[in-house]
Amino acid sequence: MQTDQHVIYSVYLQRRMQLDSYFTGTSPHILLLVNDGQDLPGILPELPATVLAVGIHADADRNAVYGTAGVPDYTGQGQLAESYTRFIIDELLPFLQQQYPDMRIVKRAFAGFSLGGLSALDIVWRYPDIFGLAGVFSGSLWWRSKPLGADYNDDTDRIMHQLIRAGSYHPGQQFFFECGTADETADRNNNGVIDSIDDTRDLIKELLKKGYKPGKDIFSLEIPGGRHDMATWKTAMDLFLQLPFFY
Repeated sequence: MQTDQHVIYSVYLQRRMQLDSYFTGTSPHILLLVNDGQDLPGILPELPATVLAVGIHADADRNAVYGTAGVPDYTGQGQLAESYTRFIIDELLPFLQQQYPDMRIVKRAFAGFSLGGLSALDIVWRYPDIFGLAGVFSGSLWWRSKPLGADYNDDTDRIMHQLIRAGSYHPGQQFFFECGTADETADRNNNGVIDSIDDTRDLIKELLKKGYKPGKDIFSLEIPGGRHDMATWKTAMDLFLQLPFFY
């Protein structure tokens, strides 16, 4: 597998962004962007010849950059998510086209782990004309506008759920969700199901209400004993890259 390293200066983020590109074929036509790209060497299997994978390294400002664009959580995290989105759309994609002019990219996917998974989902949801698939591994779908307390309500205070509820069905768009049964121990509603699984299942319900179909548009993987770690995400990535989208 060939690996290229790049550095691009982002005007939106006012810093240099490090990228790693991975591909095996001579003419990939599917682009896969991945947040937390610094972790990809321990997660990424041998790629299908159709795929160019680009890992975007996170920096010390990860909790500011990842999130939902224009909608920080109740602590103010994610305040740079809008700038990061603009970096992806206006700076990174044109840069990659310039670097790989012979690659005729016809489909694009975006994936991430934990908070990076939330970020990838948010960007894919906002740009259905650009991205056809979101890969969300142990996604931080708890992202909320209020702290847990007497006035907190799952139905109104989880930000990504609300964004999907307020949005529209995008024909052809697909979603992959992974969560392990040992991803965490928190169970805020005491229903015997950890929050990360509850949040994922509830978000899938919102997509179903929009008209997305399980097994066609939505792929969900719950890994028995799976944790919030790279070993679990590597297992999930192997399955993610077997989706028909990549072939």
